[in-house]
Amino acid sequence: MNNKDLAHFRKYLKPDTELLKIFDIYNVYITKESSEIYHHECHPFAMLDKEQQELFLGNFKKMLSGSFDEKLFELKFQHDAEDHTQLILHQGLLANDTVEWQEQMVQLVAKMLKDTQYPQDMVLTFIRGQYFKPTKKTNEETEENERDEVYTLRFILFAMNKTEDPQKTLVFDYVSKEFRYNVAVDPVVKLGTPETGFLFPCFTDGAADVNHILYAAGKSNEPDYRFIEDVLNSDRKATAEQDKTIFEEIVNEVTGDQLDTATLAQVYEEVHRYIEEHEKEDTPMLDYKDVERVLSASGLDDIDTEKVERAFEQVVDNTKYELKAASVIPKYTTKSIKINTKVATISISPQDLKYVKQVDYKGKRCILIEVDEDAVIEGFTMKTEVL
Repeated sequence: MNNKDLAHFRKYLKPDTELLKIFDIYNVYITKESSEIYHHECHPFAMLDKEQQELFLGNFKKMLSGSFDEKLFELKFQHDAEDHTQLILHQGLLANDTVEWQEQMVQLVAKMLKDTQYPQDMVLTFIRGQYFKPTKKTNEETEENERDEVYTLRFILFAMNKTEDPQKTLVFDYVSKEFRYNVAVDPVVKLGTPETGFLFPCFTDGAADVNHILYAAGKSNEPDYRFIEDVLNSDRKATAEQDKTIFEEIVNEVTGDQLDTATLAQVYEEVHRYIEEHEKEDTPMLDYKDVERVLSASGLDDIDTEKVERAFEQVVDNTKYELKAASVIPKYTTKSIKINTKVATISISPQDLKYVKQVDYKGKRCILIEVDEDAVIEGFTMKTEVL
């Protein structure tokens, strides 16, 4: 599943749209003391008020936001788990009626509650529906509408949300003309900040992939591995942050932990070029041979395949490990690199890193930034000094 597929799905995740129909919603309230079901209810989604529908769908859109391998992870199901979640979800996907679907979701809730103590009362929300993906765009010349031919895809969405106690407030009673304390006791469901969730199945070019599930973490680069392995019965996947750290350690191992900014900028440029050359691939990956080519093309001396292979073995204990190319470099066209010093924090893009150097001036470490024009500070043009 790629960004384009997900963006199209999220676009129609709203009430009153012809391209996405939601059949049922199943809500479960879990108490923190016992981690047991305190209440659950299942309704046709159309029975909810439009405001309620928008709240729940906004929650799912929030859950499905973020970058792949940072907050969203396409996971492959394991094959040897008991009470396999893939089977539960697939049976729920094919369920002919609401009762049958709800029974499958109850099995999944039981797996979420097993050996788990939640820190707060939690609300679990499941919806099932049908998504219609046009096979082609609207053609104004032939008057063909994009909705004339569509792929029909069933799906199940899940989100978990914390609750919190209502805030203590003071209100003014217009009838009695007095100020009084608001004694609301109903817990508030934090629908704006889902803790975790998933979409099943994944979609790729209008086809359903039931062997993969799209998992959403509550925070970037902080997936819940217990949930991934024990509840979803899926394989772990490295985060973008982890791949970036691994790449840095491998490069440091190969180069001896000494890179000037010009060389590092060249490394980033070579990785960026590799991504562009393999843009037709869903996920361009780097193995140890690719890393060796990147480092050699960056002008580094004494680089060979054997040395890079040893670095992979040293860092990840696996010479077959592959890194997601897009994860190992900062975002290339934005000022994604932060240079933190005691005096200032400098933001710069990877392609401009070659204009930054760390130099020794009169026995002190200094950062030197090459510029094409006069620098202006608060309206004042800086005077150029000759060192």
